[in-house]
Amino acid sequence: MCDEAIHLLIRQILVGGLLRFARNEGARQARAATGLMSLILIQILNGLQYGLLLFLAASGLTLVFGILGVINLAHGSFYMIGAYMALSLTGYFGDIFIALAAGIPLAFLLGMAIEWLFVRHLYKRDHLQQVLLTFALILVFNEAQQTIWGNYPKSIPTPSYLSSSISLTPELGYSVYRIALMAICVALALGMMFIIQKTRVGRLIRAAESNPEMVEALGFDSRILFRMVFAAGAALAAAAGMLAAPVESAYPGIGERVLIISFVVVVIGGIGSIRGAFLGSLLIGLADAFGKVFVPKFSSVLIYALMALVLVLRPNGLFGRS
Repeated sequence: MCDEAIHLLIRQILVGGLLRFARNEGARQARAATGLMSLILIQILNGLQYGLLLFLAASGLTLVFGILGVINLAHGSFYMIGAYMALSLTGYFGDIFIALAAGIPLAFLLGMAIEWLFVRHLYKRDHLQQVLLTFALILVFNEAQQTIWGNYPKSIPTPSYLSSSISLTPELGYSVYRIALMAICVALALGMMFIIQKTRVGRLIRAAESNPEMVEALGFDSRILFRMVFAAGAALAAAAGMLAAPVESAYPGIGERVLIISFVVVVIGGIGSIRGAFLGSLLIGLADAFGKVFVPKFSSVLIYALMALVLVLRPNGLFGRS
């Protein structure tokens, strides 16, 4: 009887231990699965946010490159100007969105002035002269930035009413400002696509892209149309810089970084294609977000590998004309 009682006690201890181990292991695996899903969700949101901002910048570049035929190396400078405009205008108005409403028209006017003073002389010239002149504009903008705002990074405050977080899961929150940023980017993107696809101005822009002589024959001044396209591209890049400023801050050299990645978007999406710029921006945003988490040493390589893969499969880009 004593031996049976001992055996029964040992069996109960072993069974109880196994059950506790199974419960603990199950809970650990559940926590790990929840943590992985939370990580994936947050990176998807980060990738979408970066991709939408990148689309605003790259869509202007693809319009200028596709319609005007100008290689505009100074395009990233408008992104930088937007970030620093956000700094100054937010300090004046006290709100980033009021600054955005004031800054976009100012960037549009600046783009029109730059086109009239410099870019309009490049339409009939070769690409080397375009590169040299727009590179000179980069130097001018960089010197102006250092003179006006200095050489140090500047932070822009997030609006107090958007400084909180939304709970996506019990363990995961996401910045309200970042969600608002994505919503504004989507609204601007839809507005731009509507103008290009559904309005008379958009039809003229698409016609000028393929046959500018026909637009002239219809009685429209293509010079004014080209000036508006260039100014719109500058305003979109500046808007992206202003929206990103509270997240990334404003710092010297930010324009060159955006310029390089915007050219990658144009190559992936296809020159002159807004749809291609949209899809390419999202692909790059997601590749960058997941790369920084899972392969941080090779995150930049992933972006350029994606571009190389697209060029191998579709040399004209995803939506480029053959």
